[in-house]
Amino acid sequence: MKDYVIRATAGDGQIRAFVATTRNLVEEARSLHETTKVATAALGRTLTATSMMGLMMKNENDKVTVIIKGGGPIGTILVTSDSKGNVKGYVTNPNVEVENYPNGKLNVAGAVGTQGHVKVIKDIGLREPYNGSYPLVSGEIAEDFTHYFALSEQTPSVVSLGVLTRADEVEHAGGFIVQLMPDAEEENIAKLEQNIVRLSSITNMLKEGNTPEDILNIVLEGLNPKILDRCEVKFECECSKEKVKNALVAIGKTALAEIIEEDKKAEIGCQFCNRKYNYTEEELIEVLENM
Repeated sequence: MKDYVIRATAGDGQIRAFVATTRNLVEEARSLHETTKVATAALGRTLTATSMMGLMMKNENDKVTVIIKGGGPIGTILVTSDSKGNVKGYVTNPNVEVENYPNGKLNVAGAVGTQGHVKVIKDIGLREPYNGSYPLVSGEIAEDFTHYFALSEQTPSVVSLGVLTRADEVEHAGGFIVQLMPDAEEENIAKLEQNIVRLSSITNMLKEGNTPEDILNIVLEGLNPKILDRCEVKFECECSKEKVKNALVAIGKTALAEIIEEDKKAEIGCQFCNRKYNYTEEELIEVLENM
């Protein structure tokens, strides 16, 4: 089954919702970066949330980037989404290992850390991208996005994210973001709060075979949810030999000249998808001459 996100409204337009199933794109990230279980969970949750945030963007060429730095052993989590919800991302230390919680659940906060921030960069075609940084509240990712929406966009939100990994493979991944619009009436707010209190975890709902449509109806029961559209999403890196060449330009003339003299070649990897690009001596000289 393909990954997709549904966009919906409820409560006569007073609530908006995004519900995602992202098992394939999280598995793609796990496979490309060979992440441990806890790194897969942290990266997978961030990929899922950022994909839904990408679909909140208004224009076709808009992009959103989320950077989470919590001071933990995983290092930095960096994820980018386009306006169609297609994502790419990586963690600095894909081999991170931390002890699980006593109940056996993955200790994502232990890997991510809690002393840091979530940074959100929105490139919406202006001269300067919008840039905001907000303190981490838990390191478990979903609560941190909830906090971000409350502070940055003054939008009360419920965010649920989950990744279930068996052995070396992602079994289930997904999440939802439900937001109250400024005109939300008390009756609808109270009904949503009642529903949220009764909810099972997102991974349990997925494990029980629920689709995003089913989850939407569970979360927004009694609020007359209406699906607006269904968007297929995937892990997608648009790197190329030409684009990665910018890294050679970035190191400067002196360093590039040394590489040409000593190594006669260069190999550069893309951080997002781990693809490797090789440059011959002739190609390196051409870059140097054009700098």
